Amino acid sequence: MIGSLSRFSGVSAAVALTVAALVLPGKPLFAEGTGSPDSSNVVAIGGSVTEIVYALGEDKRLIARDSTSIFPAEAASLPDVGYMRALSPEGVLSVNPELILMLEGSGPQETVDVLRKSGVAMADVPEAYTAEGIIKKVRVVGEVLGVEAKADALAGKLEQDLAEAQRAAESRTSGVRVLFVLSTKGGRILAAGSDTAANGILALAGAENATSGFSGYKILSDEAIVSAAPDVVLMMDRHGDGEDATSGDAVFDHPAVAQTPAGKDRRLVRMNGQLLLGFGPRTAEAVRELSTRLADTAS
Repeated sequence: MIGSLSRFSGVSAAVALTVAALVLPGKPLFAEGTGSPDSSNVVAIGGSVTEIVYALGEDKRLIARDSTSIFPAEAASLPDVGYMRALSPEGVLSVNPELILMLEGSGPQETVDVLRKSGVAMADVPEAYTAEGIIKKVRVVGEVLGVEAKADALAGKLEQDLAEAQRAAESRTSGVRVLFVLSTKGGRILAAGSDTAANGILALAGAENATSGFSGYKILSDEAIVSAAPDVVLMMDRHGDGEDATSGDAVFDHPAVAQTPAGKDRRLVRMNGQLLLGFGPRTAEAVRELSTRLADTAS
């Protein structure tokens, strides 16, 4: 459960260190003699980063975004520099940015290295699949953009909203075991373990990840699926991605899934992936929707 805002009193100092360490040496983040960010042309990499920029009211400074930045709808009108994990230096630099806000985990590393040497200011935004991690993202972005007061206000609002959503979720989903399935392509179940966004959102929603005994995403054996004994299967909506095996209730055609409590009663919840796993300003909304739908489906 998130505590009061004082719980994050040390975040500002950590944010300042993060910004100072991650801005490209030789090109200061702040314009000389002004004390304000020299960043009127900003590229946002990562859906949650883009959402935060919009939530801070600083979207007029954006000149481009990556392909995961699809909310709010206005972001779609910005040039797309590529998928955050498959970026090219040419794609990012083609829009002539003054500042690159990049979510941790973006890449590949070769591209990141080239961008750091390009002469363009760049700051990494840390990723953690927790409520505290969302607050830190907001504060980092606010610090980088020089709008700390706006970030403080947004962080306080989100902290309260997340705390309320978690309290409500606990009473709904306690004890509900959930199998998050990323893909069923090729008849194989690729499921989420610990250290994943799926594990994090289930924890916030008060539910139990049925496959938390490993880190990251893993293809499960039939025995592991049956042993997991999920009450509900959780998947992302994947409209138009061409992966037919994840459409409808096809996951329950898998013989091992069919033997689980979720499979026997065909209990499936599907949610918008960006909302569900984004860990940004809309995560409290995701917690409310997920906990309500899990409770309704499991009952």
